[in-house]
Amino acid sequence: MRRTIFDEDHEAFRGTCTAFLDKHVRPNAEKHIEDKAFPREFWLEAGAQGLLGLEVPEEFGGAGAEDFRFNAVWAEELSKVNAALASCVGIHSDIVAPYLVDLCTQEQKERWLPGVASGETLLAIGMTEPGGGSDLAALKTTAVRDGDEWVINGSKTFITNGYSADLYVTAVRTSPEKGAKGITLFGIEADDAGFSRGRKLDKVGQTESDTAELFFEDVRLGDDRVIGEVDRGFIYMMERLPQERLTCAVSNVAHAKQILEETIQYAKEREAFKQPIGSFQHNKFLLAELVTQIEAAEAFVDAAVLAHSRGELTAIDAAKAKWWSSQAQNEVIDHCVQIHGGYGFMNEYRVGRAWRDARVSKIWAGSNEIMKELIGRDLGF
Repeated sequence: MRRTIFDEDHEAFRGTCTAFLDKHVRPNAEKHIEDKAFPREFWLEAGAQGLLGLEVPEEFGGAGAEDFRFNAVWAEELSKVNAALASCVGIHSDIVAPYLVDLCTQEQKERWLPGVASGETLLAIGMTEPGGGSDLAALKTTAVRDGDEWVINGSKTFITNGYSADLYVTAVRTSPEKGAKGITLFGIEADDAGFSRGRKLDKVGQTESDTAELFFEDVRLGDDRVIGEVDRGFIYMMERLPQERLTCAVSNVAHAKQILEETIQYAKEREAFKQPIGSFQHNKFLLAELVTQIEAAEAFVDAAVLAHSRGELTAIDAAKAKWWSSQAQNEVIDHCVQIHGGYGFMNEYRVGRAWRDARVSKIWAGSNEIMKELIGRDLGF
């Protein structure tokens, strides 16, 4: 089905994204897996091409696009390369950068945003804690007032870009008696005394994504590191979760669609019993189902992208897009592995890596069970 949400400017931008990835990423894909990270050279090159600051105002070196469809195009092209790349760049550009753009003071913006756009300041967000998971209101990392400073203690885990980031937008508890209403966001820099990073976590998939634990031991910060207002952090996070979940949905569909296209080509070329395996009725019917499933998911996510570009996307519709797209992605890629047979289980084949990479999409940004809970509440239950 022909898509209608992008115009000539978006497609021209897609060409820029593709050319950049062809030159700077695809030739180095295996090295990224070995290093369990994307090198700083990648970030600097992406920044130089204007790909990291789509939401950053022009006065701070960004593109100031103010049209989420450009973000969606970039996320799609990243996802075609691999899911880890989309995850790392999405965290930086689509998920963390808006906190700085929307909530920071002029002084903070001048301090941080130019580096965000150039790739010199890599971003991560510290929400998840070892004992909290999807329950953001239960976080235990604290900031206690001591004179003119805040003293932060605690830890975070499963932090994308955690090992290499320069700036961490971190949620901490400042008023324990207020529950969810007592959380504040801080900008913690990698060289702040008392801050440390754990090892790169050994994950099942998305090997290229550097994921780490974060530790805070008497980190002392002034009020100039508070992002937004004190005790409004939970509200800020809830306000920005729809864009995070929509970014995930865009990536989910694009990743699965790319792997499915490669699987269709494989089914045309791979022969068994003297004929292409795609010509067997079961495989033919299955591929017909998978193509339809992806196009249906893509149509829903496209509608959500348009709604978000107009400022109309609800938290519930973002939850629907996130859980449905991640479920579709996992189902489709699992079938793609099966069509590849034994080769699908080999690390040298992209489909096997994609299968592992996709699994986390049903867990992060709020598990699919949490998404269904939100949708169910909206139904009045």
